Amino acid sequence: VANMPLSQHPRWIVTCNFSEFLVYDMEQPNGEPEQILLENLGKEYYRLQFLVDLKSEHISKEMQVSMKAGEIVGRIYDALLKQYDDNSPEALRWLNILCVRIVFCLYAEDAGVFRHDQFHDFLSRYDADDIRRALSDLFEVLNTPLEKRSKYLKEDLKAFPYTNGGLFEEAIEIPQFTEELKQTLLQNASLDFDWSEISPTIFGAVFESTLNPETRRSGGMHYTSIENIHKVIDPLFLNDLRSELDGILEEKVEKTRLRRLDEYQDKLASLTFLDPACGSGNFLTETYLSLRRLENEAIRERYHGQYQIGAFLRLMTLL
Repeated sequence: VANMPLSQHPRWIVTCNFSEFLVYDMEQPNGEPEQILLENLGKEYYRLQFLVDLKSEHISKEMQVSMKAGEIVGRIYDALLKQYDDNSPEALRWLNILCVRIVFCLYAEDAGVFRHDQFHDFLSRYDADDIRRALSDLFEVLNTPLEKRSKYLKEDLKAFPYTNGGLFEEAIEIPQFTEELKQTLLQNASLDFDWSEISPTIFGAVFESTLNPETRRSGGMHYTSIENIHKVIDPLFLNDLRSELDGILEEKVEKTRLRRLDEYQDKLASLTFLDPACGSGNFLTETYLSLRRLENEAIRERYHGQYQIGAFLRLMTLL
């Protein structure tokens, strides 16, 4: 593969030593490969079906995982709702913020923002009666830059990174946890589920439906599929951007090609998109992901594959 022109590099590389398969995603060159044991192939075959139909099978798996994530959030939401003293608009607002923060922490410990299982390990040290206080302390720490934190902070809290963006800025009321709610959070939502596998495009809409009791009562976790999103954004702008990049890659004069790649990357960075009825933002999320794929391809060609973007490419998809 290293000897092939960069424009012809495959998205996936699959190797097998007759006991396990390793699947490398070349859009995450510094990431760890997916491992599938041959003995488990019978129940995990779907993980290789992208070789037959990359788009539909990959999206189908992402949809299943994201819908499962929505079910987990729904269970947590319902359990927390029972713990609040009232169903006032303010209490429901606190509940929604709390669920968003919990989901962020669950994703962060699986996707590399936190240390693996760091959120789980932190909360598992506390009895159910003390989870409320532990979460409050954690949210305060996540909202505090490292240099501004107390020097007397406990080591388990000190180990969490600063999370900017304002997600943990507001002080909210957190209800008392039950033992059942603690186990749902730590076992079902944390240990038993890999949040790094969800599709931000699909999960955003599912999550929005989860936090809307009226939508859930009417039987709807509704979202626009990725395929249908592309039926809109491809002819609007994505096809033109794809064709523009293909034209640049065909440029024979290297100096001119590199200059045009720089200009193309600047153009992508300058684009502004508006979805006035964005809801969960799944159109905007998929637009961002599609633009990043184009930019990654331009960067690979621009620097002849010699670049260090790191594992954060996977994490950026949530932001």
